[in-house]
Amino acid sequence: MRVKFFLITALVLLFTGAAFAQSATCSRMSTGAGASLNGFVPFPASGLWNTDISSAAVDLNSASIINFIGSTVTLHPDFAAGTYKRQTIGIPYQVVAGTQAKVTISLGAYASESEPGPMPIPSHALIEGYPKPGNGDRHVLVLEKDGCWLYELYHATLNNNGSWSADSAAAWDMTINEQRPYTWTSADAAGLPIFPGLARYDEVAAGAINHALRFTVPTTQKAFVAPASHWASTVTNTSAPPMGTRLRLKASFDISGFPADDLVILTALKKYGMILADNGSGIFISGAPDNRWNNTDLNLLKTITASDFEVVQMGTISTPANVPTGPAPTISFTANPTTVFKGGVVTLSWNTSGAEYNIISPQIGATRVTSLTVSPAVTTTYTLYSTNQYGRSVATVTVTVL
Repeated sequence: MRVKFFLITALVLLFTGAAFAQSATCSRMSTGAGASLNGFVPFPASGLWNTDISSAAVDLNSASIINFIGSTVTLHPDFAAGTYKRQTIGIPYQVVAGTQAKVTISLGAYASESEPGPMPIPSHALIEGYPKPGNGDRHVLVLEKDGCWLYELYHATLNNNGSWSADSAAAWDMTINEQRPYTWTSADAAGLPIFPGLARYDEVAAGAINHALRFTVPTTQKAFVAPASHWASTVTNTSAPPMGTRLRLKASFDISGFPADDLVILTALKKYGMILADNGSGIFISGAPDNRWNNTDLNLLKTITASDFEVVQMGTISTPANVPTGPAPTISFTANPTTVFKGGVVTLSWNTSGAEYNIISPQIGATRVTSLTVSPAVTTTYTLYSTNQYGRSVATVTVTVL
């Protein structure tokens, strides 16, 4: 159903401190497919994607994990210029403004672990593998620059009415170190955001990648380590890497003979490493497709093997026996008034304790405020979804339109 709503001053984003600064740099992003972020790095500097781990200790199980992956397995950039079998190579993304209309997301296989939407996914959003996406992962990644939100879909399909269907959908607040509920997946198997792990041409052209990269291996352990929240395996062998495992290119590895664009990638692999995010081909690192990539230079990365990496100390490994537990958010949700004539204005208000992010459906979506006004055209039930690392709490209010 179509619901019209009007935002009042309460909808002005309520940022404080570091979150305000993060949002300010977020707004510098250009818009469009593969747009430059103009120096913006998603999520705070304190987040594990953005942490300098060049001097971190090596994990005691590093040698066993590298041997399990295969010491002679070669690094492979899973991104490039041009196409392969009529598909672009890499995971595309687009940046939209806050005025982008939000649309319904019809959820499939992982609906119970997904955000309900709506989300500002444009009808022209690029699907992984475009222009012929096929039946692969079909990721769709959209950054909303004015609100500083990241939206990611897995196995996405555009519907005839402009809405989207997806097997999984996740919303990420890029101003905080958001943690999805433990054991929940996301648009990625490890329960991680995909976008912050992509190598992008705008970063390489600027001379630095200031975050970890995303990578895959064929077999993972039924376990996860921070920042991951989900496993996708039945393997209990402790030499198999858990989701979230971080590999670092050894400091002793000589990168001086590589071309300039490769040097940027390899420097990042020494400083930030790469984080295991999915089951796939052996040490494939992810990036965004871009016709400006030099494929000849990228192919030189394939001379590097797993033995040139080491595992950064992982900390607590979560298995089915010790998944962290705690309380889901405590919430209240009200509407005033609860009955109006068509065209009347209603104030929705909510209070949450222990929440990391809130979503209101229908039509409103992700929000950081605690009050807003709506003007429903028909009787409407509004649902507040409030989520933290331990779970999700849900509350509803119905507004009757006479």
